[in-house]
Amino acid sequence: MTGATRLLDVANAAGVSLRTASRVLNDDPRVAPLTRQRVRAAMLDLRFEPDAMARSLRAGTDTAIGFVVESISDPFFAEVIDAVELEMSRHGRSVLVASTRRDPGWERDVIGRMVQRRVAGLLLSPTGDDHAWLDPRVPVVLVDRPAPGLSADLVEIDDHRAAFGAVAHLIAHGHRRIAYIGDTPAIPTSAARLRGYRDALAQHRVEADEQLVNWECATSQAAAHAVSALVGGPRPPTAILSATTRASLGVVPALHSARRTDIALVSFGDFPMADALRPAVTVVDHPGHEIGRAAAARLLARLARPGLPVERIQVPARIIRRGSGELRP
Repeated sequence: MTGATRLLDVANAAGVSLRTASRVLNDDPRVAPLTRQRVRAAMLDLRFEPDAMARSLRAGTDTAIGFVVESISDPFFAEVIDAVELEMSRHGRSVLVASTRRDPGWERDVIGRMVQRRVAGLLLSPTGDDHAWLDPRVPVVLVDRPAPGLSADLVEIDDHRAAFGAVAHLIAHGHRRIAYIGDTPAIPTSAARLRGYRDALAQHRVEADEQLVNWECATSQAAAHAVSALVGGPRPPTAILSATTRASLGVVPALHSARRTDIALVSFGDFPMADALRPAVTVVDHPGHEIGRAAAARLLARLARPGLPVERIQVPARIIRRGSGELRP
Protein backbone atom coordinates (compact mmCIF):
# COMPACT_ATOMS: atom_id res chain seq x y z
CA MET A 1 0.00 0.00 0.00
CA THR A 2 1.12 3.63 -0.50
CA GLY A 3 0.42 7.06 0.90
CA ALA A 4 -3.33 6.41 0.39
CA THR A 5 -3.27 4.22 3.49
CA ARG A 6 -5.56 5.59 6.21
CA LEU A 7 -4.91 5.63 9.94
CA LEU A 8 -7.96 3.37 10.24
CA ASP A 9 -6.11 0.76 8.13
CA VAL A 10 -3.19 0.95 10.54
CA ALA A 11 -5.47 0.56 13.55
CA ASN A 12 -7.16 -2.52 12.02
CA ALA A 13 -3.80 -4.10 11.12
CA ALA A 14 -2.47 -3.53 14.65
CA GLY A 15 -5.69 -4.69 16.30
CA VAL A 16 -6.27 -1.42 18.17
CA SER A 17 -8.86 1.33 18.13
CA LEU A 18 -8.53 4.37 15.87
CA ARG A 19 -8.08 6.51 18.99
CA THR A 20 -5.11 4.40 20.14
CA ALA A 21 -3.49 4.58 16.70
CA SER A 22 -3.97 8.35 16.76
CA ARG A 23 -2.34 8.56 20.18
CA VAL A 24 0.70 6.63 18.91
CA LEU A 25 0.93 8.94 15.90
CA ASN A 26 0.96 11.94 18.24
CA ASP A 27 3.51 10.43 20.70
CA ASP A 28 0.98 10.26 23.52
CA PRO A 29 2.76 8.74 26.58
CA ARG A 30 -0.42 6.99 27.76
CA VAL A 31 -0.01 4.19 25.20
CA ALA A 32 1.59 0.99 26.52
CA PRO A 33 5.07 0.27 25.02
CA LEU A 34 4.05 -3.04 23.40
CA THR A 35 0.95 -1.47 21.85
CA ARG A 36 3.02 1.45 20.59
CA GLN A 37 5.48 -1.01 19.02
CA ARG A 38 2.67 -2.91 17.31
CA VAL A 39 1.10 0.24 15.85
CA ARG A 40 4.43 1.57 14.59
CA ALA A 41 5.20 -1.77 12.98
CA ALA A 42 1.83 -1.62 11.19
CA MET A 43 2.63 1.91 10.01
CA LEU A 44 5.88 0.68 8.51
CA ASP A 45 4.32 -2.42 6.94
CA LEU A 46 1.54 -0.38 5.35
CA ARG A 47 3.85 2.49 4.42
CA PHE A 48 1.53 4.86 6.21
CA GLU A 49 2.33 8.51 5.51
CA PRO A 50 0.60 10.88 7.96
CA ASP A 51 -0.87 14.09 6.63
CA ALA A 52 1.43 16.53 8.40
CA MET A 53 -0.63 19.56 7.37
CA ALA A 54 -3.84 18.15 8.79
CA ARG A 55 -2.14 17.13 12.02
CA SER A 56 -0.64 20.59 12.40
CA LEU A 57 -4.00 22.29 11.93
CA ARG A 58 -5.66 20.03 14.49
CA ALA A 59 -2.92 20.38 17.09
CA GLY A 60 -2.14 24.05 16.50
CA THR A 61 1.52 23.10 16.07
CA ASP A 62 3.64 21.59 13.34
CA THR A 63 4.98 18.06 13.69
CA ALA A 64 8.35 19.42 12.57
CA ILE A 65 11.27 20.10 14.90
CA GLY A 66 13.51 23.13 14.44
CA PHE A 67 17.27 22.68 14.70
CA VAL A 68 19.42 25.81 14.77
CA VAL A 69 23.20 25.34 14.58
CA GLU A 70 26.25 27.49 14.03
CA SER A 71 26.99 26.09 10.57
CA ILE A 72 25.57 23.14 8.66
CA SER A 73 28.92 22.81 6.85
CA ASP A 74 30.80 22.09 10.09
CA PRO A 75 31.66 18.34 10.14
CA PHE A 76 30.56 17.95 13.76
CA PHE A 77 27.18 19.62 13.29
CA ALA A 78 26.61 17.74 10.03
CA GLU A 79 26.97 14.50 12.00
CA VAL A 80 24.63 15.71 14.75
CA ILE A 81 22.00 16.78 12.21
CA ASP A 82 22.15 13.39 10.49
CA ALA A 83 21.50 11.57 13.79
CA VAL A 84 18.66 13.94 14.76
CA GLU A 85 16.93 13.48 11.40
CA LEU A 86 17.15 9.69 11.67
CA GLU A 87 15.76 9.67 15.20
CA MET A 88 12.96 12.12 14.47
CA SER A 89 11.93 10.29 11.28
CA ARG A 90 11.33 7.17 13.38
CA HIS A 91 8.73 9.18 15.28
CA GLY A 92 7.03 10.65 12.22
CA ARG A 93 8.68 14.05 12.58
CA SER A 94 10.66 16.14 10.11
CA VAL A 95 13.52 18.51 10.96
CA LEU A 96 13.95 22.10 9.80
CA VAL A 97 17.62 23.13 9.94
CA ALA A 98 19.04 26.65 9.90
CA SER A 99 22.47 28.20 10.55
CA THR A 100 23.17 31.18 12.83
CA ARG A 101 26.47 32.10 11.12
CA ARG A 102 27.57 33.15 14.62
CA ASP A 103 25.32 36.17 14.32
CA PRO A 104 23.00 36.66 17.33
CA GLY A 105 20.63 38.80 15.26
CA TRP A 106 20.44 36.17 12.55
CA GLU A 107 19.86 33.49 15.20
CA ARG A 108 16.97 35.46 16.65
CA ASP A 109 15.47 35.89 13.19
CA VAL A 110 15.61 32.20 12.18
CA ILE A 111 14.25 31.06 15.54
CA GLY A 112 11.45 33.62 15.24
CA ARG A 113 10.49 32.25 11.83
CA MET A 114 10.48 28.69 13.17
CA VAL A 115 8.28 29.69 16.09
CA GLN A 116 5.90 31.46 13.68
CA ARG A 117 5.64 28.20 11.77
CA ARG A 118 4.70 26.60 15.11
CA VAL A 119 7.43 23.98 15.29
CA ALA A 120 6.69 21.44 17.99
CA GLY A 121 10.08 21.97 19.65
CA LEU A 122 13.53 23.36 19.14
CA LEU A 123 17.06 21.96 19.23
CA LEU A 124 19.56 24.78 19.58
CA SER A 125 23.33 25.19 19.54
CA PRO A 126 23.28 28.80 20.68
CA THR A 127 25.10 31.92 19.53
CA GLY A 128 25.23 35.10 21.55
CA ASP A 129 25.33 35.87 25.27
CA ASP A 130 21.63 36.22 26.13
CA HIS A 131 18.74 33.88 25.34
CA ALA A 132 16.21 35.07 27.91
CA TRP A 133 14.09 36.29 24.97
CA LEU A 134 13.22 32.76 23.79
CA ASP A 135 9.51 31.95 23.89
CA PRO A 136 9.02 29.80 27.03
CA ARG A 137 6.11 27.99 25.37
CA VAL A 138 8.44 26.29 22.88
CA PRO A 139 10.23 23.22 24.30
CA VAL A 140 14.00 23.64 23.87
CA VAL A 141 16.93 21.24 24.17
CA LEU A 142 20.40 22.78 23.93
CA VAL A 143 23.04 20.94 21.93
CA ASP A 144 26.79 21.03 22.67
CA ARG A 145 26.78 24.29 24.65
CA PRO A 146 24.70 26.20 27.23
CA ALA A 147 22.63 29.30 26.46
CA PRO A 148 23.10 32.25 28.84
CA GLY A 149 19.83 33.40 30.33
CA LEU A 150 17.97 30.20 29.48
CA SER A 151 17.23 27.24 31.73
CA ALA A 152 16.86 24.25 29.40
CA ASP A 153 17.99 20.68 28.90
CA LEU A 154 21.58 20.44 27.64
CA VAL A 155 23.28 17.56 25.82
CA GLU A 156 27.06 17.90 25.69
CA ILE A 157 30.42 16.32 26.40
CA ASP A 158 32.76 17.39 29.20
CA ASP A 159 34.94 19.64 27.01
CA HIS A 160 37.32 20.57 29.82
CA ARG A 161 37.94 16.96 30.77
CA ALA A 162 38.39 15.87 27.14
CA ALA A 163 40.95 18.61 26.38
CA PHE A 164 42.73 17.96 29.67
CA GLY A 165 43.00 14.27 28.76
CA ALA A 166 44.32 15.03 25.28
CA VAL A 167 47.10 17.26 26.63
CA ALA A 168 47.93 14.75 29.38
CA HIS A 169 48.20 12.11 26.64
CA LEU A 170 50.77 14.22 24.77
CA ILE A 171 52.69 14.95 27.97
CA ALA A 172 52.80 11.21 28.74
CA HIS A 173 54.53 10.74 25.38
CA GLY A 174 57.30 13.14 26.32
CA HIS A 175 56.03 16.49 24.98
CA ARG A 176 56.59 19.78 26.77
CA ARG A 177 56.09 22.29 23.94
CA ILE A 178 52.44 21.71 23.08
CA ALA A 179 50.63 24.21 20.89
CA TYR A 180 46.92 24.97 21.08
CA ILE A 181 44.97 25.75 17.89
CA GLY A 182 41.36 26.62 18.59
CA ASP A 183 38.42 28.98 18.40
CA THR A 184 37.50 32.05 20.42
CA PRO A 185 36.87 31.49 24.15
CA ALA A 186 33.70 33.56 23.70
CA ILE A 187 32.18 30.19 22.74
CA PRO A 188 31.61 28.15 25.95
CA THR A 189 32.91 24.89 24.46
CA SER A 190 36.10 26.59 23.23
CA ALA A 191 36.62 28.29 26.58
CA ALA A 192 36.32 24.94 28.36
CA ARG A 193 38.82 23.29 26.00
CA LEU A 194 41.35 26.09 26.39
CA ARG A 195 40.96 25.87 30.15
CA GLY A 196 41.51 22.10 29.98
CA TYR A 197 44.69 22.65 27.95
CA ARG A 198 46.08 25.13 30.48
CA ASP A 199 45.02 23.08 33.51
CA ALA A 200 46.72 19.95 32.13
CA LEU A 201 49.99 21.84 31.63
CA ALA A 202 49.79 23.30 35.15
CA GLN A 203 48.93 20.00 36.84
CA HIS A 204 51.83 18.25 35.09
CA ARG A 205 54.17 21.16 35.87
CA VAL A 206 54.84 21.94 32.24
CA GLU A 207 55.75 25.57 31.65
CA ALA A 208 53.10 27.32 29.60
CA ASP A 209 54.21 29.39 26.61
CA GLU A 210 51.49 31.77 25.41
CA GLN A 211 53.31 32.05 22.07
CA LEU A 212 52.02 28.51 21.41
CA VAL A 213 48.38 29.44 22.04
CA ASN A 214 46.29 30.39 19.02
CA TRP A 215 42.60 30.84 19.88
CA GLU A 216 41.45 32.94 16.94
CA CYS A 217 41.29 30.11 14.42
CA ALA A 218 37.60 30.08 13.49
CA THR A 219 38.37 28.74 10.00
CA SER A 220 40.61 26.04 8.59
CA GLN A 221 42.54 28.73 6.71
CA ALA A 222 43.28 30.61 9.95
CA ALA A 223 44.41 27.36 11.58
CA ALA A 224 46.72 26.54 8.66
CA HIS A 225 48.25 30.02 8.83
CA ALA A 226 48.84 29.68 12.59
CA VAL A 227 50.53 26.29 12.19
CA SER A 228 52.75 27.54 9.35
CA ALA A 229 53.90 30.43 11.57
CA LEU A 230 54.58 28.10 14.51
CA VAL A 231 56.59 25.49 12.61
CA GLY A 232 58.54 28.20 10.79
CA GLY A 233 59.49 29.95 14.02
CA PRO A 234 62.67 29.65 16.07
CA ARG A 235 61.14 27.28 18.68
CA PRO A 236 58.43 25.21 17.01
CA PRO A 237 56.16 22.97 19.09
CA THR A 238 56.73 19.23 19.27
CA ALA A 239 52.98 18.59 19.59
CA ILE A 240 49.66 20.26 18.79
CA LEU A 241 46.17 20.04 20.23
CA SER A 242 43.77 21.06 17.47
CA ALA A 243 40.69 21.99 19.47
CA THR A 244 38.04 21.87 16.71
CA THR A 245 37.42 19.67 13.69
CA ARG A 246 37.31 22.78 11.52
CA ALA A 247 40.78 23.76 12.74
CA SER A 248 42.11 20.26 12.10
CA LEU A 249 41.14 20.57 8.44
CA GLY A 250 43.73 23.35 8.26
CA VAL A 251 46.30 21.98 10.71
CA VAL A 252 46.83 18.64 8.93
CA PRO A 253 47.50 20.06 5.43
CA ALA A 254 49.82 22.71 6.92
CA LEU A 255 51.91 20.06 8.70
CA HIS A 256 52.13 17.94 5.55
CA SER A 257 52.99 20.96 3.41
CA ALA A 258 55.81 21.92 5.80
CA ARG A 259 57.00 18.29 5.91
CA ARG A 260 56.56 18.33 9.68
CA THR A 261 54.49 15.20 10.19
CA ASP A 262 56.97 14.41 12.97
CA ILE A 263 55.02 16.88 15.14
CA ALA A 264 52.54 14.98 17.30
CA LEU A 265 48.88 15.87 16.82
CA VAL A 266 45.63 15.23 18.64
CA SER A 267 42.49 16.50 16.89
CA PHE A 268 39.37 17.37 18.84
CA GLY A 269 36.79 15.65 16.66
CA ASP A 270 37.18 13.16 13.83
CA PHE A 271 37.05 13.96 10.14
CA PRO A 272 37.01 12.01 6.83
CA MET A 273 40.29 10.29 5.91
CA ALA A 274 41.85 11.07 9.31
CA ASP A 275 42.57 7.37 9.75
CA ALA A 276 44.05 7.03 6.24
CA LEU A 277 46.79 9.66 6.60
CA ARG A 278 50.37 8.84 7.51
CA PRO A 279 50.60 9.08 10.39
CA ALA A 280 46.90 8.52 11.00
CA VAL A 281 45.40 11.24 13.18
CA THR A 282 44.75 10.55 16.86
CA VAL A 283 41.42 12.12 17.83
CA VAL A 284 39.30 13.02 20.80
CA ASP A 285 36.08 11.37 19.71
CA HIS A 286 33.49 14.18 19.79
CA PRO A 287 30.59 11.80 19.12
CA GLY A 288 28.19 13.77 16.95
CA HIS A 289 25.84 10.85 16.31
CA GLU A 290 25.55 10.02 20.02
CA ILE A 291 24.97 13.67 20.91
CA GLY A 292 22.35 13.97 18.17
CA ARG A 293 20.51 10.83 19.27
CA ALA A 294 20.55 11.91 22.91
CA ALA A 295 19.32 15.41 22.07
CA ALA A 296 16.50 14.08 19.88
CA ALA A 297 15.46 11.58 22.56
CA ARG A 298 15.42 14.27 25.22
CA LEU A 299 13.28 16.61 23.12
CA LEU A 300 10.84 13.80 22.33
CA ALA A 301 10.62 13.02 26.04
CA ARG A 302 9.98 16.68 26.86
CA LEU A 303 7.26 16.91 24.20
CA ALA A 304 5.56 13.90 25.77
CA ARG A 305 6.05 15.16 29.34
CA PRO A 306 6.45 18.97 29.43
CA GLY A 307 6.89 18.99 33.21
CA LEU A 308 10.17 17.07 33.21
CA PRO A 309 12.90 18.68 35.35
CA VAL A 310 15.72 20.34 33.41
CA GLU A 311 18.58 17.92 32.90
CA ARG A 312 22.25 18.19 31.86
CA ILE A 313 23.20 15.10 29.86
CA GLN A 314 26.88 14.37 29.22
CA VAL A 315 27.86 11.99 26.44
CA PRO A 316 31.23 10.24 27.05
CA ALA A 317 34.22 11.22 24.90
CA ARG A 318 37.39 9.17 24.45
CA ILE A 319 40.77 9.34 22.78
CA ILE A 320 41.17 7.16 19.68
CA ARG A 321 44.86 6.39 19.27
CA ARG A 322 45.96 6.16 15.65
CA GLY A 323 49.59 7.21 15.62
CA SER A 324 49.94 10.99 15.35
CA GLY A 325 49.25 11.55 19.06
CA GLU A 326 51.72 8.85 20.07
CA LEU A 327 54.76 10.32 18.29
CA ARG A 328 57.58 11.26 20.63
CA PRO A 329 59.62 14.48 20.41
